[in-house]
Order: sequence, then C-alpha cells, then structure tokens
Amino acid sequence: MLLLTGAAGFIGSNLLARLNAEGRTDVVICDALGTEGKWRNLRAHEFADFVPIDALEAWLAHAPALDGVIHLGANSDTTAADGDEVMRHNFAASLTLWRHCAATGTPFLYASSAATYGNGDQGFEDRDDPAFLATLQPLNLYGWSKHVFDRRVARIVEAGEAAPPRWYGLKFFNVYGPNEYHKGHMRSAVHNITEAVRRGEPARLFASDRPDIRDGGQSRDFVWVDDICDVILWLLNGNPPSGLYNIGAGQARSFADLARAVFSALGKPPEIEFFPMPEALRGRYQYWTEANLGKLRRAGYNAPMTGLEDGVARYVQGFLTREDRYR
Repeated sequence: MLLLTGAAGFIGSNLLARLNAEGRTDVVICDALGTEGKWRNLRAHEFADFVPIDALEAWLAHAPALDGVIHLGANSDTTAADGDEVMRHNFAASLTLWRHCAATGTPFLYASSAATYGNGDQGFEDRDDPAFLATLQPLNLYGWSKHVFDRRVARIVEAGEAAPPRWYGLKFFNVYGPNEYHKGHMRSAVHNITEAVRRGEPARLFASDRPDIRDGGQSRDFVWVDDICDVILWLLNGNPPSGLYNIGAGQARSFADLARAVFSALGKPPEIEFFPMPEALRGRYQYWTEANLGKLRRAGYNAPMTGLEDGVARYVQGFLTREDRYR
C-alpha cells in the first residue's frame, strides 16, 4: 500500500492516474479538497482510502504497513505571505512523515523545488551536503520553506540519525500539464497563454527589468508532467542512491519560446505583448533556471525528457482545447 499526499493536486493527480494505469489502486490519498474544484482531478481514478490533511498525523499512528510514502502535498504559492501556514504544511508535515518512514522502514519521496536555488548564483546542482545547501538563498517564502526541510534532512543524514531506508527529495522545475486548473494565478504559462489566445488576445509576458536580458528572454526549465511521473515511479520501483534529485527537462527555454510553441500548437501566428514586471516580484524573480540532470543520469535514469514544443502540443491539443480537459 502507498500513501500519496497532495493526491488531488496537479502533479499528485497525474501520478495517481499513472499508478492506476500500472494496476495500483492500493493507494491511500491525502489532501485538502477545498472549494476550487480539485475533486475533479480525482474523478477518473481509483484509490483505497482518503485521509483529510488535518487527520494525517492521527492516521499515521495506526497506519497499515506501507511500501512507500510519496509526499507531494504543500502550499506551492510562490506569493504566499503567511509564514506560519506555509511552514506548517511545507516543513512540519514533511518532518512528521520523514520520522514515520524512518521508524517504520518505509521509502520516502518528497517534493522539494527549484525555487530553493534562489537566483541561481550557486548553480543548479542537486548536491545534498549541508555546507553547500547553506550557500543557497531562496527568493520567497515558498522556496525557503522547501529549502529548510532539505537542510534539515541533510543534517539528519550527516549526523547518522534515523532515516528512511531510501529517501528522495525531488527538486521540480517548472512543471506544466493537465489538472492544474484549480491553481488560479499559479497555473502554468502554457495554460494562461492558451486561454488568452483562444479569447483572441495576444500572449502577454513580463518585460525584463534587467538590461542584459531582452523582453521575453527570461528562461525556465519547463518540464512536462509525464516526465515527472516517470522519474517518481522509477525511483519508487528501483533502488537508486538516496538524496536530492533535480527533475526538469535539462534545458532552459525562454518564455517567448514557450509562447511561440503555444501559438504553433493552436495553428496561429505568434502575437506577443510585454508588460512591466510587477513591483512585488522585482528582486524576487528567477530570470534563468536549468536543471543539472547529471546526478539523475549517473543514478541510472536514461529516459529522454520531452522537448518543449512536443510537450506543449500534447497539453494544448490533448487537453486545453477539449471540452473535458482533465486526465
């Protein structure tokens, strides 16, 4: 039996679909469904039990034997300002699950984030030694909350304290794909641009406020959600070394490239406008991210990552332009 937190969310629901496709329905799911329609992400999928997020700690006290915990639940809002709420979900809950897995000998996979790298001055290498992690400076509360858990894990391991038999901290880069519709302003740029273009509007991108980067030249490692699921299942079913792992496409692409890929998928000529960077993001905006996948490749993961144009076409044509857009 598996425990999957964040199961009604974007990545979690895609992973649940993949587990079902592999014949696994013995999955206990945990999430807060709220009022944003997240339940729709679960409509087509099977699971063994549902645990409300506030009941998770009590459930763990009497949990059946688990062959893995996949912890994707988090407050992933990069503009979140309530530090207590973010730390309760992103740090304290993660530490509770870590301790449970250490005590019960259960493999543990948890979602970290590329936001832990901050502005990228230290590079994007997924090292998990405490000294290196101490040099990273996330730019927002969300990134910091993920970072302090990574650092806590690194200190636990360095000190030889109790740890799960296998553990993996997954540094997701900019993920896009179906079932993100509940995320409001945190939806991917692929979703937002597609919706605008279908309304007959241009794609609107942030202008650059750095003289060395052209408008639309801000770049991210955009990764198709199926690639994320592939890596998670490979880690879960295999025996690679424990540690932090980047999961991205391994190539930075500009937002202008992404917008052009959306127009191409819709069969339309590109039309892009730029607007000033919001004041709230200035000084806290990542201008470039690119996953270093060397560690993942050395661990034995050899499958290719989906190219931007291919992934965008799959999302736009296979989901965003359908009446039922859910997986």
